[in-house]
This record gives sequence, C-alpha cells and structure tokens, in this order.
Amino acid sequence: MNGSFANAVRSDWFGPLLVTIVAVAIVGGFNPSFLSPLNIQVLLLAIAVNGLIAFSQMLIIAIGQMNLSVGAIGGLCAIVFAGMMDAWHVPASLAALTALSLGVICGVINGFLIARTGISAFVITLASLSVYKGINLGITHAQPFYDISDGVKSIGQGAIFGIIPWLMLPTMAVGLALWFMLNRQPIGRFILAVGGNQHAAELSGISIANTVVIAHALSGFLAALAGLLLVARLQMGQPTIGDDWLILSFAAPVIGGAVLAGGHVSVPATLLGG
Repeated sequence: MNGSFANAVRSDWFGPLLVTIVAVAIVGGFNPSFLSPLNIQVLLLAIAVNGLIAFSQMLIIAIGQMNLSVGAIGGLCAIVFAGMMDAWHVPASLAALTALSLGVICGVINGFLIARTGISAFVITLASLSVYKGINLGITHAQPFYDISDGVKSIGQGAIFGIIPWLMLPTMAVGLALWFMLNRQPIGRFILAVGGNQHAAELSGISIANTVVIAHALSGFLAALAGLLLVARLQMGQPTIGDDWLILSFAAPVIGGAVLAGGHVSVPATLLGG
C-alpha cells in the first residue's frame, strides 16, 4: 500500500489532482453554492470541451512539435457541422461524420506538409491556421448558424443524474482510449519515441513521416470533436469557435507535466490541467 501511494505521489497526475481538490475545497468553503449540482454541471461542461482541446495539442507535443491550428480546425469543423444542419438540413449524424472526417483531413494535410517538406511545424500550422480560419469566414460571412438539430441541443443540455453532462462521456472515452494507445499500443510508443529521440526512433525502424502524419490526423480529429461538442453546448455554430483555444491547448498538457521537447505526456494529468 505504501509503495502504491508513493508511486501515486510521484506520478504526473497527483500534483494537478491535489491542487484541484484543494482549490475546490477552499472555494466551496467560502461559497457553498460553488458545489451546487448546477455549478458542478457547468464546470464539467467546460472540462468536457477543454479536455479534448488539450488532448489534441498533447499528441503533437508528444512528438516534439506544436499545432497552432488546433482552434482553426475545431472552428472550421464546428461551422461545417452546424452549417450542414442549418443550410442543408442534413441529419446530425451525417453532419457530425462529415465534420469529424474534415478534422482528420486537416490534420493529415498538416502532418504531410511537415513530414515531406521538413519545414517547422510552427510555420506549417501557422499558415494552415490562416487558411482554415479563412475558409471558416468564407462559409459563414462571420454570421452564426442557429438552426441546430433538436437532438444535438438535447445532448448539449442533458445530464446524467442531473449533474454529469452527456458531453463528458465522449471526453472520458477519448481519455481512456488515448491512455491505452500511448501505454499499450505500438503506435503510442512510436509517437513517444519520435518525440523522445527522433534519430534513435528512425534507427529503430520507426517511420518518422507516418508517425507525424498519424499524430496530426488524431489531433485534427480531436479538435473537430471539441468543436462539435461546443456547438452542442452553445446550441449554435459560432464562427468564433476556436479563436481562444491556443493558450489553453498548450497550458493544460504543460500543467500536466508534458515535456515540450516531446517524448513524455500524461493523459490524466492533461485532463486535470484543463
């Protein structure tokens, strides 16, 4: 038991968890309404979206790169999701599938350009940020889409036992999947190996280009999913979705102990950091 506790204390997630518990206890002590079911639900709604944003950047940090276009991808996919329902009255499921696929495509484009040109991820994703945001504004003309499916609205407003939002479920599922991938699957080890020492990873037979493309594709998918959840939460498709994601996307993984040079990230600590 003592050994297990010592290992927990040394883990990346223990510090953020302790800070979270202490902060909640202090604020709740001074303001009991902070711990009301409604307020907890509001906090969890924020965590549901912020966690996915953080996971999206976390995967890129893991390979020792950065993705400045996380918010632009999420915003574009959110607009496509909402716009297909509003303008074309497409079923929500098909609109969601299209938007998520677009997120993967945007990520693949980023990863392919980085891997094949050798240009810094900072430069490539800074450029793609402008492109994706420009497409967003070209579609919306800076106007929101309001006619969202009732099913999407109900998911965005619904909660289990009146406390846990439905939107937390995909975030928790993604967190478990990412933990399993990074700790138990070859592709997860490849991602961490590329971030830890790219030259050594290449000598070990790992395809650097393929790993970079896969990491960016997953990042694009998670950014798109965050955009979809935010549409459900806001009950509309705002063209400004994603504009304020950049700092959060870096802050949460770093607070969770991620090494910006790559090779080390923590899924639970990143979620707590968000």
